[in-house]
Amino acid sequence: MSEGKKITYEKRDRIVIITINRPEKLNAMDPEANEQLTEAWITFKNDPDAWVAILTGTGEKAFSAGADLASASQRFEAGGPGWHMGTMMDGIVKNLRIFKPIIAAINGLAYGQGLEMALACDLRVAAEHATFGLPEVRWSLIAAGGGPARLTRAIPVAKAMEMILTGDPITAQEALHYGLVNRVVPQAEVMPTAIKLAERICENGPLGVWASKEAALRGLDTTLEDAMFIDDYMLSRLIATEDAKEGPRAFLEKRKPQFKAR
Repeated sequence: MSEGKKITYEKRDRIVIITINRPEKLNAMDPEANEQLTEAWITFKNDPDAWVAILTGTGEKAFSAGADLASASQRFEAGGPGWHMGTMMDGIVKNLRIFKPIIAAINGLAYGQGLEMALACDLRVAAEHATFGLPEVRWSLIAAGGGPARLTRAIPVAKAMEMILTGDPITAQEALHYGLVNRVVPQAEVMPTAIKLAERICENGPLGVWASKEAALRGLDTTLEDAMFIDDYMLSRLIATEDAKEGPRAFLEKRKPQFKAR
């Protein structure tokens, strides 16, 4: 664990836990926190022994309240760049593509950039008291970290547009109803549930998991026919790997496969 930092990074076997550590600011993101978070994502991406990541926040009130508007306002008044320039935006919401699975353990409110970070994850586990919103329009701003684009792809467009245009939040139960989150659990069960999901994913062949995520995401950007060509291409890359040989061999030998991510 990286003590005393705005972002902490902890590795437990194959699972990485990345924590936004600004509870006094409801885990709002300032430039330093965003820089540290991007560094954490790059470390996770480049570590072949890290197979799944969990993103969460410190405390029981907030996953993240979003961009630190006090910090942003000071930068605007000083004539400096704002969060839309990349100095106040986490890598996975903007320009860092990671095809390893990422789980959001949403321990409280997720507003603005907080919701955008959750949307950039693959699976979402929420506490019963969590709420979700894009309040930027209240301040005559836009959720420029992919909020409108990802939310309209994640839930029914009519509901997404209501959230985007009014700035009003929804509850965890509403989020579950609309398919925004995978699980809603008591606060004490958020991290254990996320870890169980991560452990379940780690039972599978990591190269197959990563290739499947990549195929799914790239397939969203194209036609069904082209998406199926992507599937074939990913399979052609996989069949030459050691893990792709180990999986069927273990099946035939009726034993648990020993995957090595190579």
